[in-house]
Amino acid sequence: MKKIYGNTAGLKTSQIKRLGNFYRRRIPPQFLLTPELARDMCHLSRDIRRQIAVLINRQGKIRVVLVGDPKKIVIPQIGEYRAAPGRLKGLRCIHTHLTDEPLSKDDLTDLALLRLDIMAVITSTCDGLPQKVHAAHIMPNRPRQKNYQLLPPISPSRLDIDCLALIQALESELARTTGSRPTEMPAESALLVSVSTAPRYRAEQSLAELQQLAISGGIQVVGTVMQHRDKADPRLLIGPGKLQELAIEALQNAATVIIFDQELNASQIRAITDQIELKVIDRTQLILDIFAQRARSREGKLQVELAQLKYMLPRLVAKNTAMSRLTGGIGGRGPGETKLEINRRRARERITRLENSLGMVRKHRRQQKARQNRRDLPVISIIGYTNAGKSTLLNSLTRSNVLAEKRLFATLDPSSRRLRFPRDIDVIITDTVGFIRDLPRDLMVAFRATLEELDRANLLLHIIDVSNPQFEEQIQSVEKILAELDLGNTPTLRVLNKVDLIQPQLAVELCRRFNGTPISARSRSTLRPLIEKMETIIADVRFAQH
Repeated sequence: MKKIYGNTAGLKTSQIKRLGNFYRRRIPPQFLLTPELARDMCHLSRDIRRQIAVLINRQGKIRVVLVGDPKKIVIPQIGEYRAAPGRLKGLRCIHTHLTDEPLSKDDLTDLALLRLDIMAVITSTCDGLPQKVHAAHIMPNRPRQKNYQLLPPISPSRLDIDCLALIQALESELARTTGSRPTEMPAESALLVSVSTAPRYRAEQSLAELQQLAISGGIQVVGTVMQHRDKADPRLLIGPGKLQELAIEALQNAATVIIFDQELNASQIRAITDQIELKVIDRTQLILDIFAQRARSREGKLQVELAQLKYMLPRLVAKNTAMSRLTGGIGGRGPGETKLEINRRRARERITRLENSLGMVRKHRRQQKARQNRRDLPVISIIGYTNAGKSTLLNSLTRSNVLAEKRLFATLDPSSRRLRFPRDIDVIITDTVGFIRDLPRDLMVAFRATLEELDRANLLLHIIDVSNPQFEEQIQSVEKILAELDLGNTPTLRVLNKVDLIQPQLAVELCRRFNGTPISARSRSTLRPLIEKMETIIADVRFAQH
């Protein structure tokens, strides 16, 4: 570990040596810090006219020494001290102020965002002697109130505050407030965040869908946070104060990841992760992760990887760590290349290889389509919003056993089956990946090969889950994607699924309003009118072709 962090430029050798000597100090468990350390920090801080800080672990060892400027210190990322879900960091920060200023807003923000055990500041007299020690800690369970507790000012001669016992009591309270959760938690537990300028009901609908996506991805949702703003913060998306609240709520709920409902650009991801020690992803990354879990075929895996790389390429940002230094050693001399640049170059090379591979897939599909045309078999493609019941309908129509689950994006790789109508007309019927609101463009591009299945369809069955309160918005989302794919001229049947879950009179009204055919995909007895309509349209298509 580095000896001293921060800006030591202009310091004398003797002053740097005094800073280094802090590492030799040991703090008894009951003490916040020792009176001798408080005195020496104040003396040195006055001498160099800069704030200085120490990070102390629970064994009383000083692990980090920091040098700031006259107004602030910057706490670096300490890789070996990462706070576990629902736990504090295991470090307390003690630093000096050159004025008679107690804990500042920035101090309290660092306390929350970094999950420190305690944040304390030593104020000093004009002679450089310790005056008071001001300290604060996180409050584990204080909804709608200040999420920290300020301790009464402490005299430098009375620093025995039973410090370790206090920290252990805080963590015990955290464990108690999160103790109702199952002992076998998923790999990830998420706090969902929406920062929206849209009407509140739309933001709530979108956040509810994000929750379904998270559950579909095997993530436990431990809380949701919504902030309505007239204008999103261009740097953090969310307000700085709200970000501090997020850090506390994530701590209280043992969250391991924060998922934003809005897409984050590269600078926003960097700004947020620089301030909060949690994994931060957005809605698009969550969808890509779900697709990566679901992909089974080689084609599906290629498409997902391509989409992930195209999404991540502009977000490969450097952090201020040794990882961004020039590569050295044999073969790395000369102009050099940063690790970041290496990653970008390799990502671009991989993107090119994936695009070439998918080009071969498209070529194979065209050949397959030509053979299909020679066999003169019409194609029916089932489309619709994710979790609308497409796979269930395919199973019912063809008496097959395609995976059908009640979760978003259960189907990723397309499935095709042969279906014979009563008039002895054979067709190929295909299940496709579900659509979703604001489907990521990179995903649309990557899945072009799969969606090309729709190009050769003679009929599209648009499955609509009318039991979903947002089904009208889902219809609009699907039809918007169809328009982007230039499929507006393909014959389309609207199929109103799950009518058994709504009132019969409402089902009749919706069928008339949306010119749809009512079914319950789980019940073959409801499919006869749909089969007759499909057969009529396909017969007309065949007649027109001949």
